[in-house]
Amino acid sequence: MAQEAPPEHTIERNGKQYRTITEGKATILVPQDAKISKDTSEEQQVFYNPVQQYNRDLSTLVVKVYGEMLLEKRIDNFKLKNTKKGKKRKRDEVEQINNDEIPRAVEPEPEPEPESKPQEEQAESDHVYKPVFKILDALSASGLRALRYALEIPFVTSITANDLSASATESIKQNAEYNGVTSKLTATNDDALALMYRSIAADLSRRDKRGNPSRSHKFDVIDLDPYGTAAPFFDAAIQAVRDDGGLLVVTCTDSAVWAGHSYCEKTFALYGGVPVKGMHSHEVGLRLILNAVATSGARYGLAIEPMLSLSIDFYTKVFIKVTRSPSGVKFLGAKTMLVYSCDSGCGSWETQPIMKSRPFPNKKGNGSFYKHTMAQGPSVDRFCQHCGFKMHVSGPMYGGRIHSHDFIHRLLDEIPKASPEIYGTLPRLEGMLRTALEEYIPGPELPTDVDPKDAEAAVIDHTPFFFIPGKAASILSCATPTDDMFRGAIMHLGYQVGRSHCRPGSIKTDAPWSTIWWILTEWIRQKSPVKVSKFRESMAAWKILHRAGIVGQEEKKADDVTRGDASQPPPDHDVAMAEVEGKQPQQQDAAEKSEAEANGDKEKQPLSEEELRKSLVFDDALVQLGRQKGTRYMRYQVNPHKYWGPMTRAKG
Repeated sequence: MAQEAPPEHTIERNGKQYRTITEGKATILVPQDAKISKDTSEEQQVFYNPVQQYNRDLSTLVVKVYGEMLLEKRIDNFKLKNTKKGKKRKRDEVEQINNDEIPRAVEPEPEPEPESKPQEEQAESDHVYKPVFKILDALSASGLRALRYALEIPFVTSITANDLSASATESIKQNAEYNGVTSKLTATNDDALALMYRSIAADLSRRDKRGNPSRSHKFDVIDLDPYGTAAPFFDAAIQAVRDDGGLLVVTCTDSAVWAGHSYCEKTFALYGGVPVKGMHSHEVGLRLILNAVATSGARYGLAIEPMLSLSIDFYTKVFIKVTRSPSGVKFLGAKTMLVYSCDSGCGSWETQPIMKSRPFPNKKGNGSFYKHTMAQGPSVDRFCQHCGFKMHVSGPMYGGRIHSHDFIHRLLDEIPKASPEIYGTLPRLEGMLRTALEEYIPGPELPTDVDPKDAEAAVIDHTPFFFIPGKAASILSCATPTDDMFRGAIMHLGYQVGRSHCRPGSIKTDAPWSTIWWILTEWIRQKSPVKVSKFRESMAAWKILHRAGIVGQEEKKADDVTRGDASQPPPDHDVAMAEVEGKQPQQQDAAEKSEAEANGDKEKQPLSEEELRKSLVFDDALVQLGRQKGTRYMRYQVNPHKYWGPMTRAKG
């Protein structure tokens, strides 16, 4: 679906002519003679990219939903403390809440009470708790995103829209006045790092009786959306956001760095890891960025939980929950991994955790605790076990889950309530969120004899990447089975499947690469014969096909196809297996059925993969098994117009 340009009108303000650009509930003013172009190669005087309306729609929706959850929790905590043991709050507790919640640099003077206000009403209102909600748009440009936060999120109490450019700051002030949000929105002309570090220093200088620093100068949400990488701001931002569940919103538009292999040295310098060369490079980019944020916070005892991590068009966008948790930080080593990639061969990969976190029984014998140890390695040989090509090392990168399953459900519940007039990209929002939800493949059950918080902190993603059937089939030079058929084959063998939001046609699965290659070689046997003569031992496909008995067999040299004449249907695989065992397939099925009935349901064991392989047939039933039922959504965006992308920087 192509992104339509927002409506424009011309107005006069303070003796100057301006064009208006409206997005959501916000309107920005652009000088009549300022240059704004959709062509990515032309310079702009005012930076506005209509393609990134989806970016701003997503940010506004996520911050709104997350803010509601955060304020609900804070209000519940306040009520719980206030009603504990039926006593009123102590004076120092009230002072501490004020220190944490009221944004101020000096102690405020008490406001005079209205004379007409009854004493009973005043006493009751003294106990009303209204938490503040502060947002920092650290690199605000025109201030459009900050304006939308102010106009579309009702519970926001203050927004700081900052930019290093003096002209951009003046534009933000003018836009705030035009939209009538000057009471909420403050425009500052400052270096983003200096602004965040000053807020950190101000809170460190104010501590409570227990020695804990104040949170009054920190922000509930910090939005980092620079032109390029956000890496230089990670250290300041993760300290300047509140450590009791604050939200860090990070956008990086330098996809050539984190999703390409041509600038490995630049990727390592910015994000502390090496990217991959392969179809899954964009998910690797997400994990490199998350790892950079996680290691920045770990130095200060701050743990992260990715709520939503998306690769969109030419940029990544991650929403990260930050909490102070020295114990949670200890699990970061086990949630950090290296990746060994056969990027020049078959494209397979293997992961290697940096550490291991495993539960051990405690001395009292009434439970277990997590012990953190070094991991054994390497997990693979120097050469790929599937094709024999060299393996390359990538990472380290984040190995935990990159989304919160529950949070995505909460976002999807908000979609029907959202107005299409405000969220112009609502169909794409829903489609991408539902696709991200399909990435969730349950892993092993959590242990029950440990602290539940530790069990959650120890969870790693057992299916970190995806593959694309077309890419895998091209390695073997065979026709590609349909996505439904490939998914059905994986499910038939007892594995789980999903898809990735990063690439159309992608498959996420907990099946190993050995199973994926077996499915493709079986597909060649049954449906898509290949020419044997074109394969050489120097090719990545040789070892895979040789192991499957398709190439390199002396008795098949006379044949130039895998199974006789390609025009003849290949023999059924069940028939071949039955002939080896001296049985007809019907007799074999009947024998297995009678044996199962004799043993009883209680003794019946699930079939192994080797047994399930014998009954795999590429037919319509397999397609139906793999077909995803339900409403169709716009999962992947098409190019909005001929020239699109990050566009050039604004020149003032």
